[in-house]
Order: sequence, then C-alpha cells, then structure tokens
Amino acid sequence: MGRPPGAGRAGRAMQKQRTIKTPVCLTGVGVHTGSKTRLVFKPAPVDTGVKFVRTDLPGSPEVAALACNVSDIRRGTTIARGGAEVHTVEHVLSAIRGCGLDNVAVELDANEPPVGDGSAFAYVRMIRSAGIEEQDAPRRELVVREPVWVSKDNAAIAVIPAPQFRISYTMDFKHPTLPAQFVSFLLDEETFEREIAPGRTFCFYHEIEYLVSQGLIKGGSLENAVVIGDGVIYSKERLRFPDEFARHKVLDIIGDLCLVGRHVRAHVIAMRSGHELNVEIARKLAAVAARDERRAPARHTEGTVMDINEIRRILPHRFPFLLVDRIVEVKGKEKIVGLKNVTANEPFFSGHFPQQPVMPGVLIVEALAQTAGVLMINTPENLGKLAFFMGIENAKFRKPVIPGDQLRLEVEVIRWKTKTGKVRGVAYVDGKVAAEAVLTFTFI
Repeated sequence: MGRPPGAGRAGRAMQKQRTIKTPVCLTGVGVHTGSKTRLVFKPAPVDTGVKFVRTDLPGSPEVAALACNVSDIRRGTTIARGGAEVHTVEHVLSAIRGCGLDNVAVELDANEPPVGDGSAFAYVRMIRSAGIEEQDAPRRELVVREPVWVSKDNAAIAVIPAPQFRISYTMDFKHPTLPAQFVSFLLDEETFEREIAPGRTFCFYHEIEYLVSQGLIKGGSLENAVVIGDGVIYSKERLRFPDEFARHKVLDIIGDLCLVGRHVRAHVIAMRSGHELNVEIARKLAAVAARDERRAPARHTEGTVMDINEIRRILPHRFPFLLVDRIVEVKGKEKIVGLKNVTANEPFFSGHFPQQPVMPGVLIVEALAQTAGVLMINTPENLGKLAFFMGIENAKFRKPVIPGDQLRLEVEVIRWKTKTGKVRGVAYVDGKVAAEAVLTFTFI
C-alpha cells in the first residue's frame, strides 16, 4: 500500500535528513497522568534525532528518544534520563517517523504529551502545518540483513530483510466482541497519514479497574479511547476502520521503532505484540545498528584507501571471484582506482593456457566492474543491493595479463542514477592499457 516514509521524494536520489520548518504547538491532557500539557515541535539540526525537552524542570533537561532510555512499558512507552521523565511517547514518535522526519525537538511543560483523540492524527496535522524541510546530510538508516526476533508467551515480533518498510500485524485476543484482525502496510507518508494515524487507542472494559488502581488513565475518557466491553464497543464515534484496533497496533510499532534512532528498512511481522516486545526488538535493532556502524568502511573522500577487509564488507564476492585487492583512490562519486595483483596461484590459470598462462579478458572486465561496485554500492541509496551487468560496450583488449602483473583498475563514472549506472573502465599494467570497456549496471 505505498512506499517507505519519505520514499516518494527520496526514492529518486539519496535520501536526506528532514526536520520541520517552523515551531508548532498543541495543548491538551495526558491520557495516563492527566497532566495538562503544552507540546511544541521545533526544528532540530542534522543528526539530532528526536529529543524531548522538559521545559518545566530546572535547566530544561533533554531525553533522547532512544531504546536505551526506556524506563517503563506499562500501557505505553516511557523514557527517562537524569531525573527527567516523559510518559506515553509512542504516538508522538509514530507521527514524527510516519511523516518522514529525522530531527525534531519536542518541548513539554509537563511529563506526558497531550493525548488528542487517542490517535496520532493531531500530531500529523501539526507537522503538516509546520512544513517539512530537507537537510544537507544523508539519512541515517538501518538496512536489516539478517532476521531479528523476540517472543514471549503467545506474542512475537520478527524483523526480516526487505527492500522497503512494511509492517504486518495479527491481533487475536480471543475476545467475543473483538474478532481476529490482520493488516499489512507498505508504508509511506501518505499511507501513514490516511490509513494508520487515525487509529485510536483502546482497552477492554474489564481492564479499567486495574488501570485505575495502577494510577493510570487519569486523563482517559471516550474522547480519547475506545473501550471494548462484552458484546458492545464504547466510543464517542463509529469505528474509523473495521480493523481500527490492529491499525493502532501498527501505529504503536512505528513509534516504538523510532527508538532505534534510525529509519528501519525491513519487514516487521508481529503477532499480538505490545510495547514490551516492541521496545525489546527496538533495543536489538539498535545494537545491530551500532555494530554495523563500527564495521562500516570509511566514507569516501579524496585519497581514501580501502584494504581487502573493507572491500569484503562492501562487495558480496568471495574466493575465487573477488578480483580487487585494494582501493588506492576515490574522488567523490566521479572516480575510483583499485589494484589487482595477478599471481601464478590464480585458479583460472590451471585451465586457461596452462603452458602459457593468460588472465581471461572477461575477468579483467569483471575486475573493473567490481572496482566500480565498491564506489556505487557503498552509498546509502544502494546499501544492501547487488549490481548486475546490463551491458558491455567497446570492450578492447590491448595486451595479455600474465602472472606477476599488477592491474591498475581506473573507473570513471559516466552516468549514475538511482537504479542504474554507467562507467568507463581502463585496466593498466606498467602504465600501458591492457583492457578497456564501457559498463552499464542495474542495482537490485
């Protein structure tokens, strides 16, 4: 049902970070604490992420919206740091992430955001009225490459590799008034605003006494929640969707995954999960993101040198088909130079003229292509993709390449778009052209 948040704009080029253009405010009551609150969204600089600022406390302490700061998950997600606490942040975070934002300061003069009508729609309206501004920095994204999952009792949530952000949710509380519901959304801003944001929070009638005994729902009413009783649903208005309850669960997941600190590219599959499992999976994904950042190769700058370990982290090729040993030069997105040391132990020499070993021309072209791949795959927009040949033009082979030679693989970009690239590659031995070709790729 769409594309990931922000993909409508950014799918055509490298995704950039985004914030709001102007401050915007909302007042109301917190659903659990009953606190009267004034909330202000403010623009934030690049790489800020989402932070809550308690302006009612001395020094206006900040609490970053990160999984490591979660302090409570009873009927909502609470974050805390240094004595400052903010309750029920998931709807605010869901609107921020669902609208494709990266950096926002959320100022509060109490300990819980205003609940609005129990959905995220009031926050979405705020963001739309403030406007969205693109920032001059690439988006921080977690591309999930291996499944991550958690489970407890009869609930589970799994995150598996996928090219875009999708959430599938199955809800089955085995309640006579609430039949099982299943929803699945491929999410973009439009889909979030239309299909997810209006979904309201809910509880069961038999839970109310317990929630009151725990000091919760002090600000709760039929103005901001739906109550499910035996054979009846209590609501100020008709249900907004037949499966509104499952949609609200998706809303919560989006908000809790914002605590990863990055946009997540994956398929999230959840069964009866709530905030406890949502936050647990967010913590696991945050650990994956931290691990990937430690392992990530250096950013491309002029004069960058990459050794074989860094090349392996970028290219999927392995023995005997990894044909680049070292990167000795990178100039932005325009040029890259690699080296391939040709030894007598290359496996192809045993069958390619054993008495007079010569490196096959097609493998020289492949070495040029792999060098181009180091440049083109190691970018946010192509992270996790593979480069496939679409065409080879004007291939020429000037001199044989034999054991003991070192190939200098120079590649210059002719055209580079989101889904395709075209380069000119020249392989030199001792300063003389050994082979050259124009190569066209598609990224899948």
